[in-house]
Amino acid sequence: MSHVSTQQDMLVFAPLLLALLLTLAGLRSSREVRSGWLTLGGLAVGSCLADWALLAALPHIGLSFGPIATPLVLFNSFRLGLFAMALPVLALVHSPVQKRMVLGISMVIQVGAILLAFDGAYIEPFRLGTTDLAVSQTPAFLPGRPLRILQLTDIHVEHPTRREGAMLAKAAELQPDLIVLTGDYVNPTYLSDPQTLAETRQILSQLHAPYGVYAVNGTVDDPSIMAFLFEGLANIRVLDDEVLPVDLPGGTLYLVGVTNTRNTPRDRQILASLTQNLPPTAYSLLLYHTPDLVEAASTDGIDLYLAGHTHGGQIRLPFYGAVLTFSVYGKKYEMGKYQVGPTTLYVSRGIGMEGWDAPRMRFLCPPEMVLAELGK
Repeated sequence: MSHVSTQQDMLVFAPLLLALLLTLAGLRSSREVRSGWLTLGGLAVGSCLADWALLAALPHIGLSFGPIATPLVLFNSFRLGLFAMALPVLALVHSPVQKRMVLGISMVIQVGAILLAFDGAYIEPFRLGTTDLAVSQTPAFLPGRPLRILQLTDIHVEHPTRREGAMLAKAAELQPDLIVLTGDYVNPTYLSDPQTLAETRQILSQLHAPYGVYAVNGTVDDPSIMAFLFEGLANIRVLDDEVLPVDLPGGTLYLVGVTNTRNTPRDRQILASLTQNLPPTAYSLLLYHTPDLVEAASTDGIDLYLAGHTHGGQIRLPFYGAVLTFSVYGKKYEMGKYQVGPTTLYVSRGIGMEGWDAPRMRFLCPPEMVLAELGK
């Protein structure tokens, strides 16, 4: 578990202390104003404490293990901002009905924000689902049925939770023919934690499929991390800037694995050099962590491209979608299926959550596993 410093502790409680001071200042107001002022202040203080309890409980019940300082400052600052905006409105209205309306709206927003935060931290991150991706006009790799390829990406393990357990259970239940892993196995906050690395390796060791499990790195997986996680795991083959033909009863599937170096022009050149050696009629599947090679992949004739990295935004707004994607294309390929020339791209929302000081939350963006069915 991450520990906040003394300076961070002071920062965490600054909005709460300010709300308390403003509430106490209301005691000096006229009797007419005092009641509303204290009610608004009580709402703000109570909501700040609720935010703290909600975030502080997460590691103790084994749901997530990120630092709470920055998220708590953000949440409490919202509470304080709402308090500060409601005060002048309350001072401008005079009738009891209008005052009750201001207080009622403030209460609904404050309580509603707590419920949304609870959903984002406690409910939605564990609503792991499977998205079916039907890809037609492919070779009949398996006689009489589609070839089932399960993509897992952005697992971002901190310590094992019920989400990772559900992932393994669902992967076994789906019985895919192949499993592909497209990077970011460890949460960036825990890259130096030997226990987390060992736990992640143990999780990965439980993945099996009849025609193999294949992996590429992500943006947080440097060579030393990849070596620790995968060396000696007989069940997983790591692709490092290479093409691997997978022989199937009805033909050969060519896996193209490009290592993500965070140098997109370099990675585009590698992709071009790899695809030059593919047979003219080859069916190719590109594994690359981000969607940032999609236009190059289309030019190079890649048939199917499975990526992650964006988390679908992780926090999505109604009618707008992803707030952030960390893709060179911004929101253009934020999540889901896209057809770019001959290339079918699927950008997965991933399984885990962003690290560092980011809130361990998902909103309108539940985690997903992707089951691509070739020839369906």
